[in-house]
Amino acid sequence: MSFKTADLLDNHESGLADGSVRVVAPIFRSYGGRPSFSGRITTLKLFEDNSLVRELLAEDGAGRVLVVDGGGSMRCALVGDQLAILAHKNRWEGIVVYGCIRDSDDIKAIDLGVRALNTHPMKSVKKGVGERDLTVSFGGVRFKPGEWIYVDHDGVVVSAEALA
Repeated sequence: MSFKTADLLDNHESGLADGSVRVVAPIFRSYGGRPSFSGRITTLKLFEDNSLVRELLAEDGAGRVLVVDGGGSMRCALVGDQLAILAHKNRWEGIVVYGCIRDSDDIKAIDLGVRALNTHPMKSVKKGVGERDLTVSFGGVRFKPGEWIYVDHDGVVVSAEALA
């Protein structure tokens, strides 16, 4: 699917007015090999523990984007090259991390969309703590499981309905 977030917003101005279309603050950097991606949102909420990220990326991700609310932590990475490879293998469209990733040079060679706040070389703890499939908020936007997310070089757009 080909789209541009700027065009999506131009074509759905009424959604901006009623809140069904939301624009995420420009806080993310691009790391993956796929510059633009979209799909249905699946969420995780966790803090400095990526156990559930691995568990979820082991599922079939066709047509889905994993949105990870990592609390904005800058103390460790929640996604590395092995998880990006797993996501690609299981057909995930992309991952948006409100936190850090690592192995960024390797991740940019994988056909997967990846956005994160920054990089950090330290891996996370593995305690299996976190929550799945709940509404999370960051970047001035609420991300609800099952809604749609569109990501390109211009930004991140979230919508209650498919836009493209």
